[in-house]
Amino acid sequence: MTRQPRKAGSRHDVERLRLLAKVARMYYEQGIRQPQIAATLGMSQSRVSRSLKEAGRLGIVRTIVVPPSGVYGDVEDALRDRFGLRDVVVADAPDESEAAILRALGAAGAGYLESTLTGEDRIGISSWSSTLLATAEAMTPSTVRTAVEVVQIIGGVGKPSVQVRATQLAEQFARVTGATPRFLAAPGVVTSRALRDALLADPFIAELARSWAGLSVALVGIGSVEPSPLLRESGNALAEPDLAALRELGGVGDVCLHFYDENGAALGSALDERIVGISADALRAVPRVIGIAGGPRKLKAIRGAVLGGWINTLITDLATARALLADDDPAPAEVR
Repeated sequence: MTRQPRKAGSRHDVERLRLLAKVARMYYEQGIRQPQIAATLGMSQSRVSRSLKEAGRLGIVRTIVVPPSGVYGDVEDALRDRFGLRDVVVADAPDESEAAILRALGAAGAGYLESTLTGEDRIGISSWSSTLLATAEAMTPSTVRTAVEVVQIIGGVGKPSVQVRATQLAEQFARVTGATPRFLAAPGVVTSRALRDALLADPFIAELARSWAGLSVALVGIGSVEPSPLLRESGNALAEPDLAALRELGGVGDVCLHFYDENGAALGSALDERIVGISADALRAVPRVIGIAGGPRKLKAIRGAVLGGWINTLITDLATARALLADDDPAPAEVR
């Protein structure tokens, strides 16, 4: 708690407080550097420094943070604490159209990654996400390497006319981070467990799958049960009978094709045996799982993802963030 400024008592106290106030005004209001203050007032620089510290301790100087326009630290902190997340970034979209939200999320995701990647990160990336593609396109190529590898964690093979976008996503992230791209040459979903197992037994795919255990970051979109236009066009969207079965089980969303209900609980459907990609356990073991998603259509899916611990870092838009905070009290997963 900030102490109230001390009331003047003796003449000595009055003069001391007056000096502290003068030093503080010169430094904070007039922008005068400490050596110049010392020379002007005929005191040592160390005494100027001590005076500034004492002015703060006595409440003569009070520091406040005024967030700039478009920065919502209070909302981010509230979401982080309420849902037990590691970090939250809230983007300000000009309206709630999907195009505007996509642009805002791409810019926010790009800024976050450019400021938090370490140079030694091994990044896993889901293949069919418009928000991740917008993020990659918004990133500025770094002059130094900011990641070691960018590895697909969901099969990126689809219709030739659309597959280029999944390949472009991994290639673009690799280009802007200076990383080596690695591709999962298989569809995201196949027709049977036997086919999935055969693909995962391929030496090249098996070696890539083993690398998932060494990921430090996973970048994922958050899907609703109804597939996005990009996923539908790719040929990796689920057939209507599969979607109907997921809806019957209460499914609201997915991360890397692992579907869950409104509380984030995994559905445990037969679909899990047909996914060519990272397992739920392996995904949860990645230290930083960053979900980038927003908009009214994704609200239930995003809420389920944070409640179920499918992600531990969320980048979303302001309207979605406020809607999440307006929900009834959740029972968040533990921070990972």
